Amino acid sequence: MFSNMLGRMKNFSLDKNQENKELTDKISKMNLTDMRAYINNRIPDFSVDEDGLNEVLHKLLEINENTSKRYIDIDDMDSKIKKGFDLVLSILTNKKVTVTTIELVNEFLDKSKDIVQKYDKENKQIYYTKFKDAIDLAIEYMNAKAELQRKMDVIGD
Repeated sequence: MFSNMLGRMKNFSLDKNQENKELTDKISKMNLTDMRAYINNRIPDFSVDEDGLNEVLHKLLEINENTSKRYIDIDDMDSKIKKGFDLVLSILTNKKVTVTTIELVNEFLDKSKDIVQKYDKENKQIYYTKFKDAIDLAIEYMNAKAELQRKMDVIGD
């Protein structure tokens, strides 16, 4: 009996790893518009989850080995930069945000601080403030969710 259960659990973890690999491959080929569609759950083949959100952020953080540039660089067109910033804001408002996701957004902000400041100055925007407010709201939401879970655990015991 236990071997059947453990066997199923083993197959489940293999399925989860295969699904994560498919998701990683799919996201690595996406452009900003496709990533936004994924975040907004408009791609029927893949449902949004924590791993997917983190993978999108990893793609935004990665440096292209051929060109030595980030996915969103300071020399990019304003429309691409705006789409990238809006994508990060969409990630922060998603219900599947985790601590890891928030840490990746903070890393994105640290690495892209010059881009955000330049874009805000040239386009009279306030994305830096929007990012900080969205991070605060995401943390507040995560704390509320954790508190609710604790209450449910107390009621369940």
